Parts: sequence; C-alpha cells; structure tokens
Amino acid sequence: MTTRPSHDELNRLETASAEDLLRWGLDRFAGRIAVASSFGVEDVALIDMAARLSPGVRVFTLDTGRLHQATYDVMDRLRNRYELRLEVLFPDSADVESMVSEHGVNLFYDSTEHRKHCCHVRKVKPLGRVLAAVDAWVTGLRREQSVTRTHVAKASVDDANGGIIKLCPLADWSEAQVWEYVRDRKIPYNALHDQGYPSIGCEPCTRPIKPGDDPRAGRWWWENPETKECGLHLSHD
Repeated sequence: MTTRPSHDELNRLETASAEDLLRWGLDRFAGRIAVASSFGVEDVALIDMAARLSPGVRVFTLDTGRLHQATYDVMDRLRNRYELRLEVLFPDSADVESMVSEHGVNLFYDSTEHRKHCCHVRKVKPLGRVLAAVDAWVTGLRREQSVTRTHVAKASVDDANGGIIKLCPLADWSEAQVWEYVRDRKIPYNALHDQGYPSIGCEPCTRPIKPGDDPRAGRWWWENPETKECGLHLSHD
C-alpha cells in the first residue's frame, strides 16, 4: 500500500485546483487509484480531465440493474471517445434475489430503511469490492449539490472504506463551472440533463425537477433532504 499522506498534506490540497489535485492523486497512487462514475455531468468532466492527465486511467461504475437507457448510451460514448478501461460492477445476484423475494421489486418506495437496504445491495456492496483493491478513489461530489454535501473535503481519509484516500476535485465548483467545462470541450453527457434531470440515479428513483428546486430534489423525492444519500458517501450522510 502507498504511504498515506498526512492530514497536513491533505489539508494543503484544499487550495489546489481540480486538475492539480487530480494530477497529484494520479501520480501519488499510480496503479492504485480509480475514478468512480455514475455518468452525470460532474463525472463526465472528471473522466475527461483524468483521461487527459493519465490515458488508460481506471474508471469504474456501479450498474444497479435499474439504470436509465440514457446512462448506458453516454457510458458507451465515453468508453469509445477515451478508450476507457471501464469496469462495470454488478450487485450479487443472490443478494438481489433474496431482497426482492422478501420485500418486493419496488421496496424503496415503502420506507427510507428499505430504500437504503436496496442501495446497500445494489451499490454499497459492489463499491466495497473495488475499493478494497485501491489506495485512493476519485468522485464528482460538489458542496453545492445538497445539504448533505456542504462540507465535502477535496482530499480526505475515507474511514468508511478502510482508510483509503478520497479525492473530490470538483468539491468547490459551481454547476455553471461544470457545464462550462463540459461544453467547452464538447464532452458527451447524459441526455437526461437536457430533460430536467440535474442528478441522475436509478430510473425508478429519479425524476425531473422544477425550476428553482434543489439539484437533488428529483432523487428519492418522497424522502426528506437530510436522508438523500445512498450510503456510498457515509461521512456525508
């Protein structure tokens, strides 16, 4: 395992630009770092940035089995454009079968507890498999996305995942900055963004939002804003 940076070093990275932070991570953890992507606009920006800095960079995604077709479409477009080493992780079929047998196909509508159980089976457990084999990971979290993410650090120790390093290069970016980056570079993005979906997850758990709504209002819209995390980012739940 690569020597873990000190808290002082991580704190100093708070002033680094997105590209400089990503370059630091790719250099420091070469061969032991992975970029997580759900193929929203932040993630396609990160893929472009990472692919330019390190062609062949490891990128992974969690296919829950309930994604929008538009997500699969942009996934293939980006794979082809950047010749991505894209890893698609699926949930354990036995876990899914057991969950659905006990609680039904659409259990997530029944309660927050059931919804988080579904996220755990379809997302958190597969994530654990890939993070167990790396020393650092990169996500597209931004502070202005929701009330659960206002204190996201650019670089931190991820205690929920074995103490590996978690990098959020876009943490201090605005939505406008992300879109400017994507449009300037003509990066393929999820077509659902043009249909009122600023945040995109599983098809039955995501819907368009109204003008002025919180960007994540369309995610698990039947829940309170404070519960709207799936468990992938436990330190911000």
